[in-house]
Amino acid sequence: MDKRLPLAAALIVLVLFGVPLLFPRPPVPPPRVTVDSVGKPPAPDAAVAHTVPAVQANTVRTDTLPVAKADTIVARTAVTTTWFSSIGAAPLAIQADSYPALNGKGGLVVLKHAQEPLLRFRVITPTDTIALDRMAFSSARSSGANGGSVVTFTGSNGRQLATVRYDLVNDNYLTTITVNVTGAASPAFLLVDLPGGFDTQEADTLGDMRALAYSVKPVTQSARGTPFTKLDSGEKKLEPGPLTWVVAKSKYFLVGLLQPVGGKPFAEAHLEGGVRTRKQATNGFATAVMPLDSGRVTFEMYAGPQSWRRLHDLGREFETANPYGGWLQAVVQPFSTIVMRVVLWMKATTHLSYGWVLVIFGVTVRLLMWPLNQGAMRTSLKMQRIQPELTEVQKKYKSDPQKQQAEIMRVYKEHGMSPFSAFSGCLPMLIPMPVFFALFFVFQNTIEFRGVPFLWLHDISLHDPYYILPIVMGASMLLISWIGMRNAPPNPQAKMMMYMMPAMFVLILFNTAAGLSIYYLTQNLASLPQQWLISNERAKAKKPA
Repeated sequence: MDKRLPLAAALIVLVLFGVPLLFPRPPVPPPRVTVDSVGKPPAPDAAVAHTVPAVQANTVRTDTLPVAKADTIVARTAVTTTWFSSIGAAPLAIQADSYPALNGKGGLVVLKHAQEPLLRFRVITPTDTIALDRMAFSSARSSGANGGSVVTFTGSNGRQLATVRYDLVNDNYLTTITVNVTGAASPAFLLVDLPGGFDTQEADTLGDMRALAYSVKPVTQSARGTPFTKLDSGEKKLEPGPLTWVVAKSKYFLVGLLQPVGGKPFAEAHLEGGVRTRKQATNGFATAVMPLDSGRVTFEMYAGPQSWRRLHDLGREFETANPYGGWLQAVVQPFSTIVMRVVLWMKATTHLSYGWVLVIFGVTVRLLMWPLNQGAMRTSLKMQRIQPELTEVQKKYKSDPQKQQAEIMRVYKEHGMSPFSAFSGCLPMLIPMPVFFALFFVFQNTIEFRGVPFLWLHDISLHDPYYILPIVMGASMLLISWIGMRNAPPNPQAKMMMYMMPAMFVLILFNTAAGLSIYYLTQNLASLPQQWLISNERAKAKKPA
């Protein structure tokens, strides 16, 4: 029995049982909290300020202060509806008016986390903590530039006067926030607590929870992310500054605080793991720190979809707010950017659905690689032709390594080849892999594909509910391998891989985005003619002259 068969069997068992554990099917989504609840003030326990570790010794507890009755202020733009609370002058929730919730409950996507506000403000000084998040404010509304809206909150604790101003852009998800505190000792720092999570409103509930993360962009470095799952309960992590932005994100939406263009960056950010009420981490803490200049600080907030074009247009490398690839980020992120640019350009040019765009994209990539694949396949044919000569030389001069090496080089030279020709045949197989990995992450997190139907699929960002695409894709891989082995010398290892690779890819694609299966299936079908032509060339080469 071939010694490789037990290894093959072990690998197949590993794939059969390992892949379902890595890519489990999403559970039925839980009921979503209704929009009607966003006007309620946070409970006293939920409103307790989360202390930044670096300044813990100098803070004063404020959780015993009374909580006044909160009023709710509603501000609307062309793309959002925002609910503010008069307690803390903070946004309670933001509705993305163009995005329906996909959890089967109806309504629109509302960015919120339980009954907590989206942001909390505090100011720390060497001797005091000014708990803006528990201060009662009065509000005033006015018109902003270009049809936008301005909401200004004014409040006092008897010692300091505070104003919090929101300038909402009418046709974007961007808001400029200005906090001004008079009467505070210097130096003073504004602490802004980001959302501790998001209520899931996706069909893929588990995928949405897995995507919960914080990310930061140091001024002189690339963005880096910290998934909730990477922070144990109570574990603290410092992100040293200066930082261009700090983000809390779910699978498709985010709330991000940005350094204004030409303004001062964030001094640092503090992250902490939240209490886990289930196996999956759904809670966290994040606080961005900014120094006050004469009691005043300005920053921007983006609260909306992770639309690549919108984030890119904001500059500051904000399109990397969802860092792709994990430990492969340095490779995957650049390819993800290229893929997104190409796919969005094709969508804008053809005006087709994203499903057909992926079909065209797959065919285009295969056609562009046709010459490279053709050269590699023909190199493989030449290697097969000279293999008998190489084997004969190795046997004839096995006792004289130097002579053997010289003769091998002679054989290569006579046929216009080199020892590296075999490696060049592997290059076309390696080039598509970065694109494959890029698409894998793009489809898991890119809102452009969210809820997009194609053929029998109701959402190409979710797995095929009937598993048709993965199975057909696996069959196409098997067919390609069979054609590739026609008229080729017997190769037990290649025959083993002919069955293993399709089975492995089918299982991987069972619970991944259907769009990835569309792309890969299209690639396989587009490569069939080339494989058939090369197989025929191999058959002709075997015939005696």
